[in-house]
Amino acid sequence: MATQIDDPATGIDDQAGLRAHIGAVNPLAERKVLDRLDGFCRDFIALSPFLVLATADADGQADASPRGDAPGFVQVLDERRLLIPDRRGNNRVDSYANILAAPGVGLIFMVPGIAETLRVNGRARLTRDADLLGPMTVQERTPTLGLLVEVDEAFFHCGKALIRSKLWDPTVQVERGSFPSLGRIVAEQTKAIGVAEAEANMEEGYRTRLY
Repeated sequence: MATQIDDPATGIDDQAGLRAHIGAVNPLAERKVLDRLDGFCRDFIALSPFLVLATADADGQADASPRGDAPGFVQVLDERRLLIPDRRGNNRVDSYANILAAPGVGLIFMVPGIAETLRVNGRARLTRDADLLGPMTVQERTPTLGLLVEVDEAFFHCGKALIRSKLWDPTVQVERGSFPSLGRIVAEQTKAIGVAEAEANMEEGYRTRLY
């Protein structure tokens, strides 16, 4: 007989049960957590062209959003603050709406070729400060909005996940033609636009509206 997904006997629903199942925390894993960005953290952020921003609204509905640009696009203002520029997108602003309701954020910074990642947890707020955003101008476009993050925790994460996934291994890259284009997916999912038009819009956006 197949096990029911909601079978209480197979679930874990409290902290004590979780700890009993997983075991004790490695002491180094506890001690490595910083309350600031030290030199190693700053250097890693300066090399990073990509991060994932995790947020949740007041009801706990979660969201994770990619952010990317040239290496070092995130500016470290000091050991407790960093600034992420807002680049052009689709104006959904799910992450920003969540932050207005609940300021807690989690960031994962990645650097191509390095298996380890940097995790930063803290509290965020939106800023339109022209003095802060001005230095983040790219291709003559200055971001009109930025995300200021006050750092509560910063620590490096081991590379097991990226090693297992072979994320940076070019020999396992998927051939682009083996999966439909985003234009085709959007056209077929929404039924609001033709495939050719959707693909043309997507290509034009990638070419002329990155900033």
